Amino acid sequence: MSHYKKHVFFCLNLREDGRKCCQDGDAKRMREYAKVRVKALKLAGAGGIRVNQSGCLGRCSQGPSIVIYPDNVWYTYQGQADIDEIIEQHLCQGKIVTRLLMDPQEESPAVDFNARI
Repeated sequence: MSHYKKHVFFCLNLREDGRKCCQDGDAKRMREYAKVRVKALKLAGAGGIRVNQSGCLGRCSQGPSIVIYPDNVWYTYQGQADIDEIIEQHLCQGKIVTRLLMDPQEESPAVDFNARI
């Protein structure tokens, strides 16, 4: 059994070369907001939900990215109201927020983790 019931990963990738990235959507602040909100709802901790940050998830073209495991559900968001909806609907009630789902047909560009930056 996993230590946490669910992991919520926010991509915090910042590209300084002008290409679209999740930080364009204020990802760091939205992650902090989600973390505080999950704690306030007493959902955080062992056996509950962990809000994490990640590096590039390779889906920047669809907007700021969140993936929830073990559900393997990918969301994008525009602001705090969308984060609230994901928390309330998905994390609290187990319902998928279809309007915020990323397009599963859109290919993620190959990420070369060996490339020098």
